[in-house]
Amino acid sequence: MQAVILAAGEGRRLRPLTHTVPKAMVPVANRPIIEYIVRALEKNGIRDIIVVVGYQKERVIRHLNTLDLPVRVVVQDRQLGTAHALQCAAPLIKEDFLLLSGDNYVDTASIARIMQERNAVLTWEHPYPSNFGVLMIKDGLVRQVLEKPDEAPGFTVSTGIFSLDPGFFAYLESTEIPDAVNAMIAAGTPLKAVRATDWQDAIYPWDLLRLNAALLRGVTQERAGKIGANVVIRGPVSIGRGTTIGPNTTILGPVVIGEDCAIGPNCVILPDTSIGARTEVEPFTMIGRSLVLDDVRIGSHARITDAVIGTGSCLGDHMTAVPHKTIFSIEGELIRAKFGAIVGDNVRTAPFCVLKNCIIGNGVEVEDGKTIYGEVPDGARII
Repeated sequence: MQAVILAAGEGRRLRPLTHTVPKAMVPVANRPIIEYIVRALEKNGIRDIIVVVGYQKERVIRHLNTLDLPVRVVVQDRQLGTAHALQCAAPLIKEDFLLLSGDNYVDTASIARIMQERNAVLTWEHPYPSNFGVLMIKDGLVRQVLEKPDEAPGFTVSTGIFSLDPGFFAYLESTEIPDAVNAMIAAGTPLKAVRATDWQDAIYPWDLLRLNAALLRGVTQERAGKIGANVVIRGPVSIGRGTTIGPNTTILGPVVIGEDCAIGPNCVILPDTSIGARTEVEPFTMIGRSLVLDDVRIGSHARITDAVIGTGSCLGDHMTAVPHKTIFSIEGELIRAKFGAIVGDNVRTAPFCVLKNCIIGNGVEVEDGKTIYGEVPDGARII
Protein backbone atom coordinates (compact mmCIF):
# COMPACT_ATOMS: atom_id res chain seq x y z
CA MET A 1 0.00 0.00 0.00
CA GLN A 2 1.13 3.55 -0.77
CA ALA A 3 0.51 6.76 1.18
CA VAL A 4 0.07 10.36 0.06
CA ILE A 5 0.58 13.15 2.60
CA LEU A 6 -0.72 16.60 1.66
CA ALA A 7 1.66 19.19 3.13
CA ALA A 8 1.42 22.08 0.67
CA GLY A 9 -0.77 24.44 2.70
CA GLU A 10 0.23 27.40 4.84
CA GLY A 11 -2.15 27.08 7.76
CA ARG A 12 -3.26 30.71 7.80
CA ARG A 13 -5.28 30.38 11.00
CA LEU A 14 -2.09 29.38 12.84
CA ARG A 15 -0.41 32.68 12.10
CA PRO A 16 1.99 34.13 13.19
CA LEU A 17 3.59 30.70 13.74
CA THR A 18 3.27 29.73 10.06
CA HIS A 19 4.89 32.88 8.70
CA THR A 20 8.14 31.05 7.89
CA VAL A 21 7.07 27.39 8.05
CA PRO A 22 4.04 25.48 6.73
CA LYS A 23 1.61 24.10 9.29
CA ALA A 24 2.96 20.59 8.77
CA MET A 25 6.37 21.76 10.01
CA VAL A 26 5.22 23.48 13.22
CA PRO A 27 7.05 21.67 16.05
CA VAL A 28 4.96 19.99 18.73
CA ALA A 29 6.77 18.20 21.58
CA ASN A 30 9.95 19.19 19.68
CA ARG A 31 9.08 17.36 16.46
CA PRO A 32 7.26 18.67 13.36
CA ILE A 33 3.69 17.44 13.05
CA ILE A 34 4.42 15.71 9.74
CA GLU A 35 7.11 13.56 11.35
CA TYR A 36 4.56 11.88 13.62
CA ILE A 37 2.53 10.94 10.54
CA VAL A 38 5.50 9.55 8.63
CA ARG A 39 6.57 7.50 11.66
CA ALA A 40 3.05 6.10 12.12
CA LEU A 41 3.04 4.99 8.48
CA GLU A 42 6.48 3.43 8.84
CA LYS A 43 5.38 1.45 11.92
CA ASN A 44 2.54 0.02 9.85
CA GLY A 45 4.93 -1.15 7.16
CA ILE A 46 4.13 1.58 4.62
CA ARG A 47 7.39 2.77 3.12
CA ASP A 48 6.19 4.07 -0.26
CA ILE A 49 5.30 7.56 0.98
CA ILE A 50 4.61 10.53 -1.30
CA VAL A 51 4.54 14.02 0.19
CA VAL A 52 2.97 16.92 -1.73
CA VAL A 53 4.66 20.20 -0.79
CA GLY A 54 4.09 23.82 -1.78
CA TYR A 55 4.25 26.71 0.70
CA GLN A 56 7.77 26.96 2.17
CA LYS A 57 8.54 23.65 0.45
CA GLU A 58 12.27 23.83 1.17
CA ARG A 59 11.62 23.57 4.92
CA VAL A 60 9.58 20.39 4.48
CA ILE A 61 12.01 18.78 2.03
CA ARG A 62 15.00 19.56 4.24
CA HIS A 63 13.39 17.86 7.23
CA LEU A 64 12.16 14.84 5.27
CA ASN A 65 15.73 14.27 4.11
CA THR A 66 16.79 13.78 7.74
CA LEU A 67 14.32 10.94 8.39
CA ASP A 68 16.22 8.22 6.51
CA LEU A 69 13.07 6.99 4.79
CA PRO A 70 12.32 6.54 1.07
CA VAL A 71 9.95 9.51 0.91
CA ARG A 72 9.20 10.94 -2.52
CA VAL A 73 8.29 14.60 -2.90
CA VAL A 74 5.87 16.20 -5.37
CA VAL A 75 5.60 19.99 -5.70
CA GLN A 76 2.25 21.78 -6.02
CA ASP A 77 3.42 25.00 -7.67
CA ARG A 78 0.14 26.86 -7.13
CA GLN A 79 -2.18 26.49 -4.16
CA LEU A 80 -5.30 25.35 -6.03
CA GLY A 81 -6.92 23.21 -3.34
CA THR A 82 -6.54 19.76 -1.87
CA ALA A 83 -7.95 17.93 -4.89
CA HIS A 84 -5.35 19.58 -7.11
CA ALA A 85 -2.64 18.71 -4.59
CA LEU A 86 -3.61 15.04 -4.76
CA GLN A 87 -3.81 15.22 -8.55
CA CYS A 88 -0.15 16.30 -8.55
CA ALA A 89 0.73 12.92 -7.03
CA ALA A 90 -1.43 10.90 -9.44
CA PRO A 91 1.43 9.78 -11.76
CA LEU A 92 3.11 8.04 -8.81
CA ILE A 93 0.03 6.14 -7.58
CA LYS A 94 0.03 2.52 -8.77
CA GLU A 95 -2.16 0.79 -6.16
CA ASP A 96 -4.52 1.39 -3.25
CA PHE A 97 -3.29 4.23 -1.07
CA LEU A 98 -3.85 6.15 2.13
CA LEU A 99 -4.52 9.87 1.86
CA LEU A 100 -3.49 11.96 4.86
CA SER A 101 -3.13 15.60 5.82
CA GLY A 102 0.39 16.54 6.88
CA ASP A 103 -0.77 18.90 9.60
CA ASN A 104 -2.93 16.59 11.77
CA TYR A 105 -1.68 14.04 14.28
CA VAL A 106 -2.88 10.46 13.94
CA ASP A 107 -1.68 7.48 15.94
CA THR A 108 -0.28 4.18 14.71
CA ALA A 109 -3.37 2.19 15.73
CA SER A 110 -5.68 4.38 13.64
CA ILE A 111 -3.51 3.84 10.57
CA ALA A 112 -3.66 0.09 11.18
CA ARG A 113 -7.47 0.21 11.34
CA ILE A 114 -8.03 2.04 8.08
CA MET A 115 -5.43 -0.02 6.23
CA GLN A 116 -7.77 -2.99 6.60
CA GLU A 117 -10.50 -1.30 4.55
CA ARG A 118 -10.79 -0.25 0.93
CA ASN A 119 -12.51 3.09 0.27
CA ALA A 120 -12.91 4.25 3.86
CA VAL A 121 -12.51 7.37 5.98
CA LEU A 122 -11.26 7.73 9.54
CA THR A 123 -13.85 9.48 11.69
CA TRP A 124 -13.74 11.40 14.97
CA GLU A 125 -16.27 12.86 17.39
CA HIS A 126 -15.53 16.57 17.77
CA PRO A 127 -17.25 19.15 20.02
CA TYR A 128 -16.93 21.83 17.31
CA PRO A 129 -17.89 19.94 14.14
CA SER A 130 -18.52 23.05 12.03
CA ASN A 131 -14.75 23.47 11.65
CA PHE A 132 -14.58 20.20 9.72
CA GLY A 133 -16.33 18.04 7.18
CA VAL A 134 -19.36 16.61 9.00
CA LEU A 135 -20.23 13.05 8.01
CA MET A 136 -23.75 11.78 7.39
CA ILE A 137 -23.46 8.06 8.23
CA LYS A 138 -25.97 5.23 7.93
CA ASP A 139 -25.26 1.54 8.54
CA GLY A 140 -21.54 2.20 8.75
CA LEU A 141 -21.37 3.94 5.37
CA VAL A 142 -20.86 7.63 4.66
CA ARG A 143 -23.80 9.04 2.72
CA GLN A 144 -22.53 12.61 2.38
CA VAL A 145 -19.80 14.98 3.56
CA LEU A 146 -21.05 18.42 4.66
CA GLU A 147 -17.99 20.65 4.55
CA LYS A 148 -17.87 23.12 7.47
CA PRO A 149 -21.65 23.64 7.78
CA ASP A 150 -22.98 26.61 9.74
CA GLU A 151 -25.24 24.26 11.69
CA ALA A 152 -23.80 20.77 11.97
CA PRO A 153 -26.36 17.92 12.13
CA GLY A 154 -24.00 15.83 14.28
CA PHE A 155 -20.57 15.58 15.87
CA THR A 156 -18.95 12.92 13.68
CA VAL A 157 -16.35 14.54 11.44
CA SER A 158 -13.89 13.50 8.78
CA THR A 159 -10.26 13.41 9.85
CA GLY A 160 -9.23 13.88 6.23
CA ILE A 161 -7.59 10.44 6.31
CA PHE A 162 -8.86 8.07 3.63
CA SER A 163 -8.12 4.64 2.24
CA LEU A 164 -8.77 4.83 -1.50
CA ASP A 165 -8.23 2.98 -4.74
CA PRO A 166 -6.79 4.64 -7.86
CA GLY A 167 -10.29 4.98 -9.30
CA PHE A 168 -10.78 7.95 -6.97
CA PHE A 169 -8.79 10.13 -9.35
CA ALA A 170 -11.72 10.08 -11.78
CA TYR A 171 -13.61 12.38 -9.38
CA LEU A 172 -10.91 15.02 -8.85
CA GLU A 173 -12.39 17.71 -11.08
CA SER A 174 -13.22 20.00 -8.16
CA THR A 175 -10.79 21.96 -6.01
CA GLU A 176 -11.34 20.17 -2.69
CA ILE A 177 -11.25 16.55 -1.56
CA PRO A 178 -14.73 16.56 0.10
CA ASP A 179 -16.34 17.45 -3.24
CA ALA A 180 -14.58 14.54 -4.90
CA VAL A 181 -15.63 12.20 -2.08
CA ASN A 182 -19.27 13.23 -2.50
CA ALA A 183 -19.00 12.67 -6.24
CA MET A 184 -17.60 9.18 -5.66
CA ILE A 185 -20.42 8.31 -3.23
CA ALA A 186 -23.03 9.66 -5.65
CA ALA A 187 -21.57 7.45 -8.38
CA GLY A 188 -22.28 4.38 -6.27
CA THR A 189 -18.93 3.62 -4.62
CA PRO A 190 -19.50 2.95 -0.90
CA LEU A 191 -17.29 4.74 1.63
CA LYS A 192 -16.90 3.00 5.00
CA ALA A 193 -16.67 4.94 8.26
CA VAL A 194 -13.82 3.77 10.52
CA ARG A 195 -13.44 5.23 14.01
CA ALA A 196 -9.97 6.58 14.81
CA THR A 197 -8.37 5.68 18.15
CA ASP A 198 -6.52 8.99 18.42
CA TRP A 199 -6.53 11.99 16.12
CA GLN A 200 -5.67 15.61 16.91
CA ASP A 201 -5.89 18.80 14.89
CA ALA A 202 -4.63 22.28 15.68
CA ILE A 203 -6.83 24.86 13.98
CA TYR A 204 -5.85 27.94 15.97
CA PRO A 205 -2.48 28.76 17.59
CA TRP A 206 -3.67 28.00 21.11
CA ASP A 207 -4.76 24.52 19.98
CA LEU A 208 -1.05 23.69 19.84
CA LEU A 209 -1.00 23.71 23.65
CA ARG A 210 -3.55 20.89 23.77
CA LEU A 211 -1.76 18.97 21.02
CA ASN A 212 1.60 19.47 22.73
CA ALA A 213 0.22 18.12 26.01
CA ALA A 214 -1.27 15.09 24.25
CA LEU A 215 1.93 14.18 22.41
CA LEU A 216 4.07 14.63 25.51
CA ARG A 217 2.25 11.63 26.97
CA GLY A 218 4.51 9.55 24.75
CA VAL A 219 7.77 11.00 26.09
CA THR A 220 10.31 8.44 27.25
CA GLN A 221 12.85 9.08 29.98
CA GLU A 222 16.17 10.34 28.61
CA ARG A 223 18.83 12.38 30.38
CA ALA A 224 21.58 13.03 27.88
CA GLY A 225 22.52 16.44 29.29
CA LYS A 226 24.38 17.58 32.41
CA ILE A 227 22.30 17.64 35.60
CA GLY A 228 23.37 20.00 38.41
CA ALA A 229 23.25 19.51 42.17
CA ASN A 230 19.92 19.20 43.99
CA VAL A 231 17.91 18.96 40.77
CA VAL A 232 14.51 17.27 41.19
CA ILE A 233 13.15 15.37 38.18
CA ARG A 234 9.85 13.52 38.43
CA GLY A 235 7.80 11.80 35.77
CA PRO A 236 8.77 11.26 32.12
CA VAL A 237 11.38 13.88 31.21
CA SER A 238 13.60 13.89 28.12
CA ILE A 239 16.72 16.08 28.22
CA GLY A 240 18.74 16.47 25.02
CA ARG A 241 22.47 16.21 24.48
CA GLY A 242 24.56 19.20 25.43
CA THR A 243 21.85 20.64 27.68
CA THR A 244 22.69 21.86 31.18
CA ILE A 245 20.16 21.81 34.02
CA GLY A 246 21.34 24.22 36.72
CA PRO A 247 21.34 23.45 40.46
CA ASN A 248 18.12 23.51 42.50
CA THR A 249 15.90 23.22 39.43
CA THR A 250 12.67 21.20 39.53
CA ILE A 251 11.26 19.49 36.43
CA LEU A 252 7.92 17.69 36.60
CA GLY A 253 7.10 15.59 33.55
CA PRO A 254 5.92 15.07 31.00
CA VAL A 255 8.53 17.50 29.72
CA VAL A 256 10.90 17.44 26.76
CA ILE A 257 13.95 19.72 26.55
CA GLY A 258 15.97 19.88 23.34
CA GLU A 259 19.69 19.84 22.70
CA ASP A 260 22.20 22.49 23.81
CA CYS A 261 19.85 24.29 26.21
CA ALA A 262 20.72 26.04 29.47
CA ILE A 263 18.05 25.84 32.19
CA GLY A 264 18.44 27.54 35.56
CA PRO A 265 19.64 27.41 38.24
CA ASN A 266 16.58 27.59 40.50
CA CYS A 267 13.99 27.15 37.75
CA VAL A 268 10.71 25.23 37.77
CA ILE A 269 9.49 23.45 34.64
CA LEU A 270 5.95 22.14 35.09
CA PRO A 271 4.14 19.35 33.18
CA ASP A 272 3.10 19.54 29.52
CA THR A 273 6.02 21.76 28.55
CA SER A 274 8.36 21.37 25.60
CA ILE A 275 11.49 23.48 25.17
CA GLY A 276 13.27 23.59 21.82
CA ALA A 277 16.97 23.37 21.03
CA ARG A 278 19.51 26.04 22.02
CA THR A 279 17.07 27.75 24.37
CA GLU A 280 18.19 29.57 27.51
CA VAL A 281 16.01 29.91 30.61
CA GLU A 282 17.47 32.25 33.21
CA PRO A 283 17.37 31.63 37.01
CA PHE A 284 14.18 31.68 39.10
CA THR A 285 11.88 31.30 36.10
CA MET A 286 8.79 29.09 36.03
CA ILE A 287 7.33 27.62 32.82
CA GLY A 288 4.25 25.40 32.67
CA ARG A 289 2.00 23.88 29.98
CA SER A 290 3.86 25.77 27.27
CA LEU A 291 5.50 25.21 23.93
CA VAL A 292 8.85 27.00 23.60
CA LEU A 293 10.49 26.70 20.18
CA ASP A 294 14.18 26.80 19.22
CA ASP A 295 16.73 29.53 20.02
CA VAL A 296 14.58 31.31 22.61
CA ARG A 297 15.89 33.26 25.59
CA ILE A 298 13.66 33.72 28.64
CA GLY A 299 14.92 36.08 31.34
CA SER A 300 15.08 35.54 35.06
CA HIS A 301 12.10 35.60 37.45
CA ALA A 302 9.65 35.07 34.57
CA ARG A 303 6.33 33.25 34.96
CA ILE A 304 4.99 31.66 31.80
CA THR A 305 1.95 29.38 31.56
CA ASP A 306 -0.21 28.29 28.62
CA ALA A 307 2.02 30.04 26.09
CA VAL A 308 3.60 29.35 22.70
CA ILE A 309 6.92 31.15 22.24
CA GLY A 310 8.19 31.41 18.65
CA THR A 311 11.68 30.72 17.34
CA GLY A 312 14.41 33.22 18.18
CA SER A 313 12.34 35.29 20.61
CA CYS A 314 13.89 37.00 23.62
CA LEU A 315 11.66 37.65 26.64
CA GLY A 316 12.91 39.97 29.37
CA ASP A 317 13.31 39.45 33.09
CA HIS A 318 10.22 39.39 35.33
CA MET A 319 7.93 38.74 32.36
CA THR A 320 4.49 37.26 33.06
CA ALA A 321 2.20 35.31 30.73
CA VAL A 322 -0.83 33.75 32.39
CA PRO A 323 -4.19 32.61 30.97
CA HIS A 324 -7.12 34.98 30.45
CA LYS A 325 -10.24 34.78 28.28
CA THR A 326 -10.61 36.93 25.17
CA ILE A 327 -12.49 36.92 21.86
CA PHE A 328 -10.28 36.93 18.76
CA SER A 329 -11.05 37.46 15.09
CA ILE A 330 -9.25 34.76 13.09
CA GLU A 331 -9.78 34.78 9.31
CA GLY A 332 -13.14 36.49 9.81
CA GLU A 333 -14.31 34.16 12.61
CA LEU A 334 -14.93 35.35 16.17
CA ILE A 335 -13.37 32.82 18.53
CA ARG A 336 -13.40 32.82 22.32
CA ALA A 337 -10.18 31.44 23.76
CA LYS A 338 -8.29 31.21 27.02
CA PHE A 339 -4.49 31.03 27.06
CA GLY A 340 -1.47 33.00 28.21
CA ALA A 341 0.24 34.22 25.04
CA ILE A 342 1.05 33.30 21.46
CA VAL A 343 4.40 34.91 20.64
CA GLY A 344 5.69 34.89 17.07
CA ASP A 345 9.28 34.53 15.88
CA ASN A 346 12.04 37.00 16.80
CA VAL A 347 9.96 38.96 19.31
CA ARG A 348 11.78 41.13 21.86
CA THR A 349 10.18 42.11 25.16
CA ALA A 350 11.93 44.25 27.77
CA PRO A 351 11.71 43.44 31.51
CA PHE A 352 8.51 43.58 33.57
CA CYS A 353 6.10 43.02 30.67
CA VAL A 354 2.76 41.29 31.22
CA LEU A 355 1.19 39.24 28.41
CA LYS A 356 -2.55 38.72 28.86
CA ASN A 357 -4.18 36.38 26.38
CA CYS A 358 -2.44 38.04 23.44
CA ILE A 359 -1.21 37.08 19.99
CA ILE A 360 2.04 38.89 19.20
CA GLY A 361 3.20 38.91 15.59
CA ASN A 362 6.69 38.23 14.27
CA GLY A 363 9.50 40.71 14.88
CA VAL A 364 7.59 42.77 17.47
CA GLU A 365 9.50 44.89 20.01
CA VAL A 366 7.96 45.73 23.39
CA GLU A 367 9.50 48.23 25.78
CA ASP A 368 9.70 47.60 29.51
CA GLY A 369 6.71 47.45 31.82
CA LYS A 370 4.03 47.14 29.14
CA THR A 371 0.86 45.08 29.47
CA ILE A 372 -0.12 43.47 26.17
CA TYR A 373 -3.51 42.03 25.28
CA GLY A 374 -5.37 41.30 22.05
CA GLU A 375 -3.51 41.07 18.74
CA VAL A 376 -0.26 42.81 17.81
CA PRO A 377 0.68 42.85 14.09
CA ASP A 378 4.02 41.76 12.68
CA GLY A 379 6.83 44.27 13.04
CA ALA A 380 5.07 46.52 15.55
CA ARG A 381 6.93 48.43 18.23
CA ILE A 382 5.15 49.07 21.54
CA ILE A 383 6.62 51.97 23.49
